[in-house]
Amino acid sequence: MNKRSFLKQMGLGAAALAGSKVVTAAGLRPTPSQTEGPFYTDKNNDLTYVKGHQQIAQGEVIFIAGKLVDFKTQQPISDGIVDIWQACHTGKYAHINDPNGASLDPHFQYTGVAITDSEGNYWFKTIIPGAYQATADWIRPPHIHLKASKRGYKELTSQVYFDLPEFKKLNKNDRILQALSPEDQASVVLKETKGKNGERVFPFHIVLTQA
Repeated sequence: MNKRSFLKQMGLGAAALAGSKVVTAAGLRPTPSQTEGPFYTDKNNDLTYVKGHQQIAQGEVIFIAGKLVDFKTQQPISDGIVDIWQACHTGKYAHINDPNGASLDPHFQYTGVAITDSEGNYWFKTIIPGAYQATADWIRPPHIHLKASKRGYKELTSQVYFDLPEFKKLNKNDRILQALSPEDQASVVLKETKGKNGERVFPFHIVLTQA
């Protein structure tokens, strides 16, 4: 349902809004601030910590970091939005429709968002997600979903994987990863590097095409 149809169905068309005393400027007050409550989902670029919790997420802590880049100009894209979502260390997603019977981690954030800086840089602190049974004969390897967007560019949705010995067989047998060309596979299977303080970093540059 589009916005106009929704407003019409709810009796909130332009005429109704114009004639309502509730929405006149003189009658409006600032919406009062209240507590977030226990079910607010924090969303930033550190998925290992949930606001208000004393414990951190279970799992192997890693960093995903890189640049958002314009394919045509090869220049960095500032103020772009990078969203990620993933399973926790057990391979469970925080979604009602996930049939996985594994336990959720209440101290893991599950989703994150980062805004690229003036040089196109972004980063996330997260954990390596668990593998999970997709079908009776298919186990999905650890992977992270992502979406990158910026006005003037085609929105990109993709997934990244880990070039680690323990996941080599799962990657090789993954139906989604193997559907890509060898060149595209190489671009989304991330190799580990070390940060200045020994952090596990998986660099990933995201390239967008103009709309």
